[in-house]
Amino acid sequence: MTLLAACALVSFQSAAAALPPDGVAPAVSAARALLDQGQPRAAIEKLEALDKSDPRVAQALGVAYYHADDPVRAIELLTPVVPRLSADTLEGREAAQVLGLSLYIAQHLAEAIPYLERTRAWAPDNVELLYVLGNAYVQTQKPDKAREAFARLFRVPPDSAGAHLLAAQMMVRLQFEEAAEQELQQAVAKDPRLPQAHFLLGQAALFRSRFDEAAALMQQELEINPGSAMALYRLGEIYTRQSRWDEAIAALQKSLWINPAFSGPYILLGKAYTKKGQPATAEGMLRRAVEYDPNNKSAHYLLAQLLQQTGRADEAKREFEIAERLRDAPDR
Repeated sequence: MTLLAACALVSFQSAAAALPPDGVAPAVSAARALLDQGQPRAAIEKLEALDKSDPRVAQALGVAYYHADDPVRAIELLTPVVPRLSADTLEGREAAQVLGLSLYIAQHLAEAIPYLERTRAWAPDNVELLYVLGNAYVQTQKPDKAREAFARLFRVPPDSAGAHLLAAQMMVRLQFEEAAEQELQQAVAKDPRLPQAHFLLGQAALFRSRFDEAAALMQQELEINPGSAMALYRLGEIYTRQSRWDEAIAALQKSLWINPAFSGPYILLGKAYTKKGQPATAEGMLRRAVEYDPNNKSAHYLLAQLLQQTGRADEAKREFEIAERLRDAPDR
């Protein structure tokens, strides 16, 4: 069943109950019962034997294909059916909703939005729907509408600094970094002491190799939120990029004292202590990184290099082999 199945807001049984009693209605009702039992393929088999020119059959079949993870077929069936159904009926609402979700899954985002908005008109606070609609707005470059959807989802005022921050976080996840940066600038303009905003701006600067700017923004974040392990970690990363090893070590150690189970700072500490000529301490850090994240390629590779440099060829070979296997392994 599709991950967006939870977003199906209309009861199949309720929709079936609204059908007039005739020869088609019992078969459609039986198919919907199969859908309720998590058997979309069985429902499809039953419905395919009926006359698909009947909008009730085409609608139920489109819904079944959606739940069978075949959004393309659902779109083919539901697109001509939706205009034939009243928008105020259960059948009409269900058809429009599932068509919108199917178009979204198939990445026809601009086409999906009108159907998703139509669904929001009668389900304004459904969290799954708001999440999908917000994502669609981001990807079709409608930042104001995206922010409004996410604000409603997280129950904050749409013109607040928090709404800009939430929109930016979702945009970063969808890799719309420039739009996210604009939202973050508006967030800090409205509330200069908003936690996480300077961190995200600093992270954007870091990824663009603007190290001085990134360090300043991380320091601003730490003034607001001194216990941010991630801000300390990124600050340590910036310092390693600048070969400021002592400052990097200080920031990374603080990060680990707050969150000792994160492998990232151990890896960077391994690099820093290697550069400072302290191989034993570097090895301890890298082995701790491997302990917390056994599938981290970088940790194994850096450990292998260190072991090779310290004359332990057999151990180094094993670590190089592990790193190679992890490099070739498919992403999970």
